[in-house]
Amino acid sequence: MNDYQSIFNAATALPVADKLRLIDALSSLVPDDQPPSLGPEWAAEIRQRSDQIDQGLVTTRPWPEVREELRRRAAGNEAG
Repeated sequence: MNDYQSIFNAATALPVADKLRLIDALSSLVPDDQPPSLGPEWAAEIRQRSDQIDQGLVTTRPWPEVREELRRRAAGNEAG
């Protein structure tokens, strides 16, 4: 089994809160000049949401605030 598959398999066994921490840590390692490839559906969705923000139709929240909320939710789901 290759390193990627071993790491992936180990990650799938983590509790949700740890998976979120891992995702956050790994995403911070991707250089800004190397964004992920997106399919046409995702690109269209991003354009639509960007347009909504530009038009003032929706408001945004800071990523640290959203991340913390996700962690709290994940911790609550695992306790139940």
